Amino acid sequence: MLVAAYGTDIAKITYETLVASDISDYLQTGFDVAIKPNLVVSRPAEDGATTHPEVVEGILLFLLEFGIDAKKISIIESSWVGDDTRRAFAACGFEPLRKRYGTALHDLKADTCAKMEYNGVSMQVCRRAIEADFLINVPVLKAHCQTRLTCCMKNLKGCIPDSEKRRFHTMGLHRPIAALNGLIKTGYNVVDGICGDLTFEEGGNPTYANRIIAGRDPVLVDSFCAELIGYFPEDIEYLLLAKNWGLGSFFSPDTPVKEINTDKKPVNAIKSSRLATRYEKIINEKSACSACYAALIHALHRGGGYDLFGGAIKGKICIGQGFRGMSPGDCGSPGDCGSCDDCGSSDNIGIGNCTRGLSAYVPGCPPKAMDILRKFKKVLR
Repeated sequence: MLVAAYGTDIAKITYETLVASDISDYLQTGFDVAIKPNLVVSRPAEDGATTHPEVVEGILLFLLEFGIDAKKISIIESSWVGDDTRRAFAACGFEPLRKRYGTALHDLKADTCAKMEYNGVSMQVCRRAIEADFLINVPVLKAHCQTRLTCCMKNLKGCIPDSEKRRFHTMGLHRPIAALNGLIKTGYNVVDGICGDLTFEEGGNPTYANRIIAGRDPVLVDSFCAELIGYFPEDIEYLLLAKNWGLGSFFSPDTPVKEINTDKKPVNAIKSSRLATRYEKIINEKSACSACYAALIHALHRGGGYDLFGGAIKGKICIGQGFRGMSPGDCGSPGDCGSCDDCGSSDNIGIGNCTRGLSAYVPGCPPKAMDILRKFKKVLR
């Protein structure tokens, strides 16, 4: 089961996501809970690289209401090699959470480690990550320059010492990441899908989608998120390894997905993305929800960008609520002139259910980037 929620009140939608989820089936009031965000660098979440403190605040509100003692909750992290975790806690806005809720901030760089092995891969793992009764993994949905996707599974790399982080790269990342997920048992995953960077894990080019995604199985959640940003799960080697090792399952059409706050999908927040401006010449946008627009930007970026689609698509890519009920000829023309941006010209491609009246459209609310890519490839064939 997966849950997805939309909106701009981040703490509130995170709390509502957990209320709607099945986390209560696994959580117990006496548990010692560790929350693992992604604070890889000392940069605010608005840059697209780190977890919003409001997401963690929503989790804290849920845990406290559930009956977990605040003294048994800690926020754990180890920033990447060369950065200081304590500085990241401060720069990323987590100090106010410590003061407001009495939650400990635990720097894993100062933690002791245990040597462990999974499927022939041995490594040192920070004890706090493996000794907590319940680990809540809170990654950012974003791209990675080496592994393509970084989300739930890769976020656990912050639970090993710096020496192991370096060694992971010499091992090719994928196999040790999969093995790490065999060693650290995640209680639940809450993905910060507010504004991850779809080009680089260090941030700087955020793409707003304003959504929270949650689920128990990190492989399932990651495979779902991979498709959201334009990858088949099989494209991510560590995901395929984890599935083959029995650590989880891939998302399928049979996977139940509960969506909440669909009426609160924010409009036009995506415009703050610098990457999005590259594609404005080929996009006709009318009151598009940010999650839908984000899927389109992901698809364009993954598929080759403006140079490919700008020259191959004769009409426009139409997206947004302003296209509801629109069909070819609504403007009074025959609808096949190929030059009208507003009607359903045969050269135009619609994105999302709001454009279902156009000659060609990709269904979904929002559609996945992978589905958009498939449509583009079919049209351009």
